[in-house]
Amino acid sequence: MNPGDRVAVERDGASYEGVLLPSTTADHLVVKLPGGYNVGIDREDAAVEVLESDVYVIEPGETGESDRSTIEFDDALPTISLISTGGTIASTVDYRTGAVTAQFTAEDVLRAVPDLAGRANYRGRVVANILSENMTPQVWQNLAHAIHEEIEAGADGVVVMHGTDTMQFTASAMAFMLDTPVPIVFTGSQRSADRPSSDNVMNAVCSVEAAKADCAEVLVCMHATESDDRCALHRGTRVRKNHTSRRNAFETIGNEPLGSVDYDSEDVTFRREFQERDAVDLDIDADLEPAVDLVKFTPGLDAARLEACSDSAGIVIEGTGLGHVHTDLIPVIGDLVDGGTPVVMTSQCLDGRVCERVYDTGRDLLDAGVIEGENMLPGTAKVKLMWALANVENVPGTMHRPLAGEITDQSRPWT
Repeated sequence: MNPGDRVAVERDGASYEGVLLPSTTADHLVVKLPGGYNVGIDREDAAVEVLESDVYVIEPGETGESDRSTIEFDDALPTISLISTGGTIASTVDYRTGAVTAQFTAEDVLRAVPDLAGRANYRGRVVANILSENMTPQVWQNLAHAIHEEIEAGADGVVVMHGTDTMQFTASAMAFMLDTPVPIVFTGSQRSADRPSSDNVMNAVCSVEAAKADCAEVLVCMHATESDDRCALHRGTRVRKNHTSRRNAFETIGNEPLGSVDYDSEDVTFRREFQERDAVDLDIDADLEPAVDLVKFTPGLDAARLEACSDSAGIVIEGTGLGHVHTDLIPVIGDLVDGGTPVVMTSQCLDGRVCERVYDTGRDLLDAGVIEGENMLPGTAKVKLMWALANVENVPGTMHRPLAGEITDQSRPWT
């Protein structure tokens, strides 16, 4: 018997049937049950029958021109471009390793989510086939150009399938790199399709509905609650993944989500103003300066850690509270700024605004040349600084000015 075979196992009066997975020890069998969960069985005194050989043989996805797929068109439906970068929503179990691996094309996702049928015309395209921890600024640039090409070719909306771990960074990058006349909706799943609790179908369906709506911004569409009732629509520059595994892991910081999609009724609603469809012309500024560091200040941070960033093109610091670091670090920051390295201060607090005018430390940081990051999320500030360094002359002024909803007018209770 080999991994990928469907087997029946009996031991101590208990019976199990499923697909054999690789085991990390020679003493145990690992079987994936029909419900999606795995069971480990002691090999000793276990009776195993191979019911069917090579039930699962999954080949790695290819790249190149074949990564574009087309679906038969209905002139009465809008056209949605499905762009895959990998991640759990485009993942399945690899029965050679027992691990979840990203290897579906966008067209495979259409086959895997039949509920998408009849909602739109679809064009499928693969930009990358990676788990999101492997995302890079170069892939961001490739993705921005792919989205631009799809919209230019007539897509009425774009859905980007992306791993959840770094989705907020990529969504921010697209918000700064693209002026879009149509919705660009990021989605993913916390749990792969082989699990009974997978969120991939609802997230995909709600994302397509959002991509057909009138909000022409970069959005993140994920479960709003732990139930299969609605998805939240988060502005791409204000969202953060706040839980490792819960289905409603994503939250808009400082406010309620911009909107939501009801799964049953398919109604798309918005709570606040947004950029309307066709309000701007399609444009792209995809240049990035990748040599930007994000440094988290903690008590005891050695000044050498900051000094080591002297070759960086820019630095974002996650300071404490209103945006502070140890006073001994301020001269180092001043030297970095004097050497031509912009330093942006954000806060490691989840909500609120940086203000360097309250305490002496803050005023000294301003004198050293620190740029206040307003209420930008630290990760968003890093992406924005990468974009600003490559595209504008007045970097400090740009970092202070909201471009894609990353800075709100003022911090206030939820409205």
